[in-house]
Amino acid sequence: MIEQLNIFGGFVSLGLAVAIIAGILTLVAHVVLQRLRIDRFFWRPILLDLTLFLSFWWGLSIMVNRFLPLLIAR
Repeated sequence: MIEQLNIFGGFVSLGLAVAIIAGILTLVAHVVLQRLRIDRFFWRPILLDLTLFLSFWWGLSIMVNRFLPLLIAR
């Protein structure tokens, strides 16, 4: 069964919710890296953004798979 979240009465795929959170984290990291001027050391900063997004998505997915079943009442 595909897990879904009930958000304000609407069902949302868990993968989509995690991807949205990863996108927000990537946006925050992008702004911080630009403010610190670290992005200028990379050949293509968009590849850094893509790598950050995929890393956040992967890490959050592992955390959700591990801790979400503990929060569900049986």
